[in-house]
Amino acid sequence: MTGRWALAVAEGGGVDVAPLGPDGLPAGPVRREPGPAEAVRARPEVTRWVWRSTAEIAPHLLDAGVRVERCYDVEAAETLLLGHEGRYGEPHAAAAALARLRGGPVPPDPPQRSAEPGAQSSLFEPESVHLPLADLLAVYAEQQRRHERCEHPERMRLLTAAESAGMLVAAEMNHAGLPWRADVHREVLHGLLGERYAGGGEPRRLAELAGEVSAAFGRRVRPDLPADVVKAFAQAGVKVGSTRRWELESVDHPAVEPLLAYKKLYRIWVAHGWSWLQDWVRDGRFRPEFLAGGTVTGRWVTNGGGALQIPKVIRRAAVADPGWRLVVADADQMEPRVLAAISRDPGLMEVAGRETDLYQSVSDRAFSGDRAHAKLAVLGAVYGQTSGDGLKNLATLRRRFPRAVAYVDDAARAGEEGRLVRTWLGRTCPPAAGAADGTDEAGLPQDDPAGPAAHPQEWVPGYASTDARARGRFARNFVVQGSAADWALLLLAALRRACADMAAELVFFQHDEVIVHCPEEEADAVVAAIREAAELAGRLTFGPTPVRFPFTTAVVECYADAK
Repeated sequence: MTGRWALAVAEGGGVDVAPLGPDGLPAGPVRREPGPAEAVRARPEVTRWVWRSTAEIAPHLLDAGVRVERCYDVEAAETLLLGHEGRYGEPHAAAAALARLRGGPVPPDPPQRSAEPGAQSSLFEPESVHLPLADLLAVYAEQQRRHERCEHPERMRLLTAAESAGMLVAAEMNHAGLPWRADVHREVLHGLLGERYAGGGEPRRLAELAGEVSAAFGRRVRPDLPADVVKAFAQAGVKVGSTRRWELESVDHPAVEPLLAYKKLYRIWVAHGWSWLQDWVRDGRFRPEFLAGGTVTGRWVTNGGGALQIPKVIRRAAVADPGWRLVVADADQMEPRVLAAISRDPGLMEVAGRETDLYQSVSDRAFSGDRAHAKLAVLGAVYGQTSGDGLKNLATLRRRFPRAVAYVDDAARAGEEGRLVRTWLGRTCPPAAGAADGTDEAGLPQDDPAGPAAHPQEWVPGYASTDARARGRFARNFVVQGSAADWALLLLAALRRACADMAAELVFFQHDEVIVHCPEEEADAVVAAIREAAELAGRLTFGPTPVRFPFTTAVVECYADAK
């Protein structure tokens, strides 16, 4: 009996399932089951399920207490394959893939569902876009052929498997939720913001700070309106271009201190205040909707809840269940280590393979022991800061680590010239990728204390940029950041498998940080599993290299205590 089976929602109810042969076609009769849980539960020998969308199927399996070992997400694979073919942004739904295969008109993808706290999905909603099993398998078989036409077929197949695994992890994290104490959250808000006023107006502390800002300017100013603040500064003889923190901190004016305090608290009130608590915390769990591969680089996003921008003070409410712990693991200096692995630079690989701090090792070799200078130089090379001091730093790095700098230089040149740029496994940046819009997922300005050039924001699909140099800078970063995202997927897949026989559950992930919620007695095993998963992910993603991918781990009761 084959280890691969296909599953498709059937018209009129139920699901159709069939075993698959090596060619991806049915190797046995199609059978009808009442639902996904019954189909999977009846076939424990199946090691990989092929279906249209994990987001469609997995919630129903999890509600029934059914776990699958692996899956192949047809729509996730379609997105990756379209990108590799230089067609990123074309409709990726299975129905669109079928239409392309048959030469018919390609329907647009259905609009993304808005996150609704507490909403339950139905497998048989009439608006859902399903494909009969035969059509789904035709798309699947064609995708297998398209993998063979990729630049590095084996790497691309690994990326598709990793992306599908990420979809499973995201669904399981959405189902589990991050442990959250609503009472602690309310105490934190009261301590920071003071009493709430009737009618939903600003709480007491914000109102007080707004009064201090107005008093400093000698007239009423709305600190929540950047244009009003900029105008007030101009009338006071101070020219500022924005209300970002890094710019205000250079201004000598009595309004600055209360204004910065107001901005910090206002952000907490709007993004993680009482309304957020009511919307996103249920049954002792914070429940955002994680979306794997939500950006061009493969980084995750959340569809509501602002999970990837939780302030440290609010993390005090993320508390493990009694007798349980949070294992918080943060990858150490991940991007320069990834650069070492993908560039195969002998010097940088040697540095990235040491037990010692990577930036200190770089500084000892190239920057006379100045760690801060070395860190800025390495990150500047990755992010494209190649003017002024950045140009000098890049020249120094090029002498010491020529292959590493050449790797990102080549990516930048390809981006400027409009060519496709790929991660190590084959995730592809389109020639005119989107640019940062300067806001986070809640639509709030992102204040960076180091200024706007310190870190490029994540580029988002669909936001066209015609600036060739900007595309080059993004392509330079894309090959590193995207390859890091590919590695992280394999890390999550390995960690998920390691935790399968434990009570431990993955509950949170962002870029280079993962949180596992586990009984106290399993904490040491989870720490070891994270270390082993990181090593395995490194070998699988990049092949044999001396590069290490260490984690800093903390076993805590409260998330805020981890850093």
